[in-house]
Amino acid sequence: MPGPTPPTAVRTAFPAPGNRDLDPSGAERLQDLLTKITAYPDSPSGSRGVTAAVVTDHWTWSGAAGTDIRGTPLRPDTTMPVADITKTFVAAEVMQLANAGRLNLELPLSRYVAHPLTRNNATVRQHLSMTAGVPDFDGSDIRALERTIAAAPSRRWSLAEALDYYTGRIQPPDDSFYYSNVSYILLGLMIENITGQPLAAALRHDLADPAGLRHAAFQDAEKPQPPVVQDDNESCGAPDGYLPCRGVASAAAAFAGLAADAPTVARWGYQLYGGRVVPGDLVRQMTAGDGEYGLGTMRFTRQFGSADAYGHGGDLPDHTSLLVVIPQQRVSIAVILADGGRNIYRSMSELARAVQPLLG
Repeated sequence: MPGPTPPTAVRTAFPAPGNRDLDPSGAERLQDLLTKITAYPDSPSGSRGVTAAVVTDHWTWSGAAGTDIRGTPLRPDTTMPVADITKTFVAAEVMQLANAGRLNLELPLSRYVAHPLTRNNATVRQHLSMTAGVPDFDGSDIRALERTIAAAPSRRWSLAEALDYYTGRIQPPDDSFYYSNVSYILLGLMIENITGQPLAAALRHDLADPAGLRHAAFQDAEKPQPPVVQDDNESCGAPDGYLPCRGVASAAAAFAGLAADAPTVARWGYQLYGGRVVPGDLVRQMTAGDGEYGLGTMRFTRQFGSADAYGHGGDLPDHTSLLVVIPQQRVSIAVILADGGRNIYRSMSELARAVQPLLG
């Protein structure tokens, strides 16, 4: 069952996103923070390049500083892979289908997906909250995947093929949290089985188009839109139009396949956690709970100020991303770094603090 409703979770839908630009003095203050990030690129919280965006109910802002790994200057609208932020779309789609009566969150996922990894009878809700007893791929699984992809980096993978490389042992579902990309592959398969559409088509029709996300790409069904960041993934050869390449993007489609620019990610956060594309009662379920993870949603308890926040992070070898929405303040912030494994939380904290006095 869903946990208690957080006091700051959305109760009424946000108004439409602001349609004016942030004033020049405020924009300069935020841009200075991005320049600071790139001034010390080798520091734990620095980066060779960064893009960021803020969406509020009154104004929007986006900026960029530095370059990608190949030295190309970044623009605010540069498309980059945003990895695990994909999970917010998959979870939102599952909630929409449940709301339409096409699935039941409390039934075992095995009702919708026949696979050895669903035989422990964990429910759909448990897979969403990563309490299904299905640990993630381990290091040897990932290395085997990488070797296969490297042999044919532009080959398209189906959602189920990556599961062939999983060697973990599933446990009985007992509400213990295991961060699990595997659960989200299974949820992606469920969406395809129920809708009769490819995952990308369902996410586009039900979520991205209603939210006005024209610069998002659900790979590999959709190609990233230019300008596109350059990558240097060891499993990929020459650029093939996908991020980082078609093999990686399609194998990770259900849990980390999204490519987008920072303004698109910030707009998505505002539309989703503001109750504008998914009804507020479903958003409250996604953000509810006592731990750090809800349903496809990371919970940031007063981590970015005095109010609770929600969203998701993502990490790839060449990119780190973070989406944070503070419902009490009707603000959504996205940061994408052109480096992997960086302390993006510090950058987000500084940006969130700088935004506070600009909210009016």
